[in-house]
Amino acid sequence: MEVLIVFHSQTGNTEKLAESCAKGASETEGVRTVLKRANLVSAEDIRRAKAIVICSPEYFGYMAGAIKDLFDRTFETLKDDPQVHKKPYAVIISAGNDGSQALLSIERIITGLKFKKVQNPVICKGRVTEEDLKKCYELGKTISEGLKLGIF
Repeated sequence: MEVLIVFHSQTGNTEKLAESCAKGASETEGVRTVLKRANLVSAEDIRRAKAIVICSPEYFGYMAGAIKDLFDRTFETLKDDPQVHKKPYAVIISAGNDGSQALLSIERIITGLKFKKVQNPVICKGRVTEEDLKKCYELGKTISEGLKLGIF
């Protein structure tokens, strides 16, 4: 089983959040964690993963361009693929504002892919705190444990 954690980061904030999520996910025996920059993720990576966590900064009230590019490159290939329908997913947003519009833009596209939300989003506002890192760690751990137990 594989958890794919996709991220984009310019300042390092979102990368820290994604790394914390990956650390939590990797502690579950029998679950492989793949942490990958969005520009390097392919449709096959998404197909192969049993769950996906999308980590994006908020730019101008929207998801990062690299995350949007990932969807642009893979959407047509995946939208009718039964291998991705009901794929468990969660979202982490590093927000300078409130993160709500970035989250909405991601979830709008995911609706077309028919993924299944299995965790509430983690929205970290401003500088990354230890509490933010803990929430991301717990999200990763919950996703991987849920996969292992067959909950997701």
